[in-house]
Amino acid sequence: MDNSYLSLISTNPQDVKSVIISQSNSSVLTTLATRVSSTLDRSTGKKHLTDSNPETCWTSRQGPGQYIHLTFQKPAIPKRIAIIFQGGFVGTKCRIEVSKSSDRPEWQTWAYIHPEDANRRQAFDLIIHRDKLPGEGEGIRSMKLVFEESSDFYGRITIYELRIEGVLL
Repeated sequence: MDNSYLSLISTNPQDVKSVIISQSNSSVLTTLATRVSSTLDRSTGKKHLTDSNPETCWTSRQGPGQYIHLTFQKPAIPKRIAIIFQGGFVGTKCRIEVSKSSDRPEWQTWAYIHPEDANRRQAFDLIIHRDKLPGEGEGIRSMKLVFEESSDFYGRITIYELRIEGVLL
């Protein structure tokens, strides 16, 4: 992580080192809620997406359209997504949707990322398009990663780590 971004998700704020963005904004934003489309079983639940444990993972059930929905405590502008997949269970086409509302999200497609079928950390810088990010200057409150395609024949996704970095507003 460089000096311009901080982690936007964590299950425990004390686990994330605060990075000073500006004199007025140095707190760490944690998620209020994480929802997923499905979970294979209890041992691969959504809590493992952000537990910082390389031994645990989230695995979806089979089928297209698997997703991860994050709700932030404060408005933010995501700048980078880092994901560690299990090779063979990679979301090879991921649509990123955002909403400035956390209560009743009105989703807008913001970007697409195309992870490789590999067992390593993959980082994707998110380019901000003025016309694509809702509420210019207000940031977003909700983000959804929708996996449109998977390297698994059955459409399953397995993620060992999900990190979203950005700027707090």
